[in-house]
Amino acid sequence: MNRPFNFSAGPAAMPEEVLQQAGAEIANWHGSGMGVMEMSHRGKEFISIYEAAERDFRELMAVPEDFHILFMQGGGWGENAIVPMNLSQGGAIDFVVTGGWSQKSFKEAGKYGQTALAASGEAGGFTDIPDPATWQLRPDARYLHICSNETVHGVEFQTLPDLKALGSSAPLVVDVSSHVASRPIDWSRVGLAYAGAQKNLGPAGLTLVVVRKDLVGQALTICPSAFNYELVAKNDSMFNTPPTYAIYMAGLVFQWLKRQGGIAAVEARNIEKARLLYDFIDASPFYVNRVAPAHRSRMNVPFFLADESRNDDFLAGAKAAGLLQLKGHKSVGGMRASLYNAMPLEGVKALLAYMREFELRHA
Repeated sequence: MNRPFNFSAGPAAMPEEVLQQAGAEIANWHGSGMGVMEMSHRGKEFISIYEAAERDFRELMAVPEDFHILFMQGGGWGENAIVPMNLSQGGAIDFVVTGGWSQKSFKEAGKYGQTALAASGEAGGFTDIPDPATWQLRPDARYLHICSNETVHGVEFQTLPDLKALGSSAPLVVDVSSHVASRPIDWSRVGLAYAGAQKNLGPAGLTLVVVRKDLVGQALTICPSAFNYELVAKNDSMFNTPPTYAIYMAGLVFQWLKRQGGIAAVEARNIEKARLLYDFIDASPFYVNRVAPAHRSRMNVPFFLADESRNDDFLAGAKAAGLLQLKGHKSVGGMRASLYNAMPLEGVKALLAYMREFELRHA
């Protein structure tokens, strides 16, 4: 029996091939007599897993050598505090708020620095991204924070802002949680990028932080040692016990991505998946997406039925058809289809077929 197609926004579907490999290795990794969950994080077996994961991620995402790759815990919520504790020095922090996640980041960072809104899309219902030319950037800002893909509202930066071109010397900090590894990153524009793994890289519990080396070493004294980027980097992410099994799983996903042809090939497939779904929604009077076309997310597609009294019927029918977790976030309502790397093109086509059939029955 074929597995259902899981459109969850996170924790999200993982490649079936990866799950099968992990299952086969769960009690005995490579003849070691141990499962990865049972290994010492300082033993040679796990160190080899960690080193391969770090190496594969650096290769996949073309991360320059002047960036640390840190394997941490705490998720995006945690980084909302950990980033300002490491980078703000208690000073000015600018934010561009484009949806629910950057809103949360803005609120949390206010505990550790002097936050201000450089721009916000709230007045428009978070359906677009304010033009960077209109951003109010403070000359003394320690960094500017953005969420480059808003999981809830379905808004995505198609190009990262060039702060130097805007006259700012502040590093750009980017929450890339829900589209990491779905497209390339221009590291020349980035000071720090972080991502919870549970949307596109693996299971919950692992957080990747990619930070320019010249930005570490200025943590506030209140920063817990386990979250001090300098200490984590000096100890190769082994300052405290890392999320070993989640690192192993992410490493399998990195290997899977390489077998798919790397980030360029994956991005091309993601463009095609999103195009099919958006084109269908735009051509239908029965469904609507409210995000400005120029800022629509490839990963998270929120949509609404014209007659929302049919929402429960839509979701029940979708589940019966093997299309899971399409309900929109509680703060927004409607529906949401998350099209992460692990979602095959066949899953999108199955969703379109169901949406078309549902519309014909109820229009």
